[in-house]
Amino acid sequence: MPKVSPTEEVTTGRNNRVRRVSTSMAEINVVPLVDVMLVLLIIFMVTAPMLQRGVDVNLPVARRSQQITDERVFVTVPLAYRQNHVVRLGDEPVPIDVLAERMRQLMDGHTDRDVFLRGDGGIQLQELLEVMDRLKEAGVQKVGIVSRLPEER
Repeated sequence: MPKVSPTEEVTTGRNNRVRRVSTSMAEINVVPLVDVMLVLLIIFMVTAPMLQRGVDVNLPVARRSQQITDERVFVTVPLAYRQNHVVRLGDEPVPIDVLAERMRQLMDGHTDRDVFLRGDGGIQLQELLEVMDRLKEAGVQKVGIVSRLPEER
């Protein structure tokens, strides 16, 4: 609704009728703009977490797992490793042939050479050992295998 300044009363000569004259100010109405911006903000807040994609890994279950607290290097062996022999170093896909060289480059400035190995529950032990051998070739001192706690029933 436009803003109206106080009305002025103007009398005309004939019949002394009172005629009201009002002026309005041309301003942008901010309330609908704020409403639209809030709706867009809510839409982006809801859809942003859905855009993140990752590799689904079914971790094996262990009763005595410990929580990892430091920022560590993770190597993930997905179930598709059998077909393409590609592991994930953090979020980067790396072929198994160049894993040792990439680990050497990554561990060049680190004092502790610890790596955590995550493997899908369907991966065979032989496949995990192949990856562990490549990590040991790269100079990794300790290789930890990541597991998750069993779910309470």
